[in-house]
Amino acid sequence: MKVVVQRVKHASVTIDGRVNGKINNGFLVLLGVSSTDTKQDVDYLVKKVTNLRIFTDEKDKMNLSLKDINGELLIISQFTLYGNCKDGNRPSFIEAAKPDIAIPLYEYFIAECRKQIPIVETGIFGADMKVELLNDGPVTIIIDSQDISSHK
Repeated sequence: MKVVVQRVKHASVTIDGRVNGKINNGFLVLLGVSSTDTKQDVDYLVKKVTNLRIFTDEKDKMNLSLKDINGELLIISQFTLYGNCKDGNRPSFIEAAKPDIAIPLYEYFIAECRKQIPIVETGIFGADMKVELLNDGPVTIIIDSQDISSHK
């Protein structure tokens, strides 16, 4: 499972011309699920995202987490995080999970984040979404649950 975490001043997702989710200060999280991911991967990434210390403190050091600043989350499913461009110029998405695996893990990720963070907004899995954001910094962090084998 992969997440791209962007520290934002605000972000929103629009589907069919209607705003589906909107946040202020917090994280825009793009979430990709692979065919081998499990709830363990979700648990690991929820802990990482909700405790990630990339907000600045009074000394202008990245030392505060989403919880520390009462930040908000906007979570967007994005299978293209598993686009493989090693061969040719057209990405292969064979590593991305099919909906029967991805949807339950996406929904579990959202539910677990809601246990930690009061305001969690989302897109709609598989929808054509338009995402707007004001990246703060910019600060963008990529976390892959497969990079850390010790959490399993």
